[in-house]
Amino acid sequence: MFKRILFAHNATPAAERALLYVEHLARVEEAEVIVLHVYQKPDNYVATHGYEALVAALEAVAQEVVNDATTELQREGIEARGIVTTGDPARQIVEIARREEVALIVLGTRGPSSVKELLLGDVSAEVLRYAHCPVLLVP
Repeated sequence: MFKRILFAHNATPAAERALLYVEHLARVEEAEVIVLHVYQKPDNYVATHGYEALVAALEAVAQEVVNDATTELQREGIEARGIVTTGDPARQIVEIARREEVALIVLGTRGPSSVKELLLGDVSAEVLRYAHCPVLLVP
């Protein structure tokens, strides 16, 4: 049923908990896992000295998050690969899920932390709203 799973890993405790579910599902379904980390460039600082170094550091951390998760999955015998990208997290998750033809999106969620997020939606709410496939949210 779920032959390709997209795991959106944002390096939070909720994402670490979600990784356990991804591992289990991938094992049961014999699925490939695509580990995705989306980071946002701090565009407000583009004219600041050292901006390129800051972006490079953000990308390096993102790559490390993806590498750690894919290595852990592979160590458990699960086929896994990673993608690091930049942009709006919800939009990137939905677009990459479509492009990669995944059957399930998994992400950790902490729930809305403010009235603004409650009214406008956080990343998980946006993914739920626009995803073309089932979405598993892990609190």
